[in-house]
Amino acid sequence: MNEDARVVSVSVASARTVPWKGRAVRTGIFKAPTDGRVRVRRLGLEGDEQADLEVHGGPLKAVYAYPSEHYAFWREELPGTPLPWGAFGENLTVAGLAEEGVRLGDRFRIGTAVLAATKPRFPCYKLGIKFGREDLVDRFLASGRTGFYLRVVKEGELGSGDPIEVQGGGEGQPTIADLVAARQADQG
Repeated sequence: MNEDARVVSVSVASARTVPWKGRAVRTGIFKAPTDGRVRVRRLGLEGDEQADLEVHGGPLKAVYAYPSEHYAFWREELPGTPLPWGAFGENLTVAGLAEEGVRLGDRFRIGTAVLAATKPRFPCYKLGIKFGREDLVDRFLASGRTGFYLRVVKEGELGSGDPIEVQGGGEGQPTIADLVAARQADQG
């Protein structure tokens, strides 16, 4: 983790229905950056919606964070594909906070909210829908660049540019990268 960790962008979306393989699918993956402060509630950011609450959202996956540093990799992997902040469905595009340095249970003060890391993101087929590439889900996991989910420890407000104050809490726990590597080994 980096002492200069910060929020680069805050993104939200309403769920929408999109066509997929001849049927209609609801998804909240089409996030777009917001302006100003955003209220953080127990189940996520105000103005954000998850479409399938059985596998998305909830208290342990209230907020999804993705390192901004990964965008350079994806620009190489997906040439010509527009990649604005929030492109991977993340709520918080962050700098200085990567999977290798985040442990389960680590707490972060961002603005007036406190969030804690709960698990890596293992995307579903909707990431492939968003990019029009069915291979992207497997490529995303294989890259190890998954980002991570956060639960809301203390409600508050946050915004782009806010510093991320690392408060610890995950000492002795595996990193997000460790968990991704274990999943890759299980599937390999």
